[in-house]
Amino acid sequence: QVQLVESGGGSVQAGGSLRLSCTASGYSVSSWCMGWFRQAPGKEREAVSCISESGFGSRYYEAFVKGRFTISRDNAKNTLYLQMDSLSPEDTAMYYCAARRGDFSCRDYDMDFWGKGTLVTISS
Repeated sequence: QVQLVESGGGSVQAGGSLRLSCTASGYSVSSWCMGWFRQAPGKEREAVSCISESGFGSRYYEAFVKGRFTISRDNAKNTLYLQMDSLSPEDTAMYYCAARRGDFSCRDYDMDFWGKGTLVTISS
């Protein structure tokens, strides 16, 4: 099966930026849908952004993104990215990478594989 490993999380002040990465191993995910999800303490997991197998194809951003985040992928590197700008304390959460071996979807229950997460902490 595919293994997903996130990186790039950390602690930044409000207004700062982070770039999350998710590297897949065990199998090429170049033809798979990929996405980012997050879960804050005491809250349910929610979608952040998803992208189709083509970096120029379908993209979905949750409303709270408000143009601040950009999802991309480098299929040659088997890697998914999330560029996050203008971060606020409300973005503090564990961010998870997920992959779907099928058509485009950004529903957590449609995702087939999950990483263990990378923590993002935004201070005011």
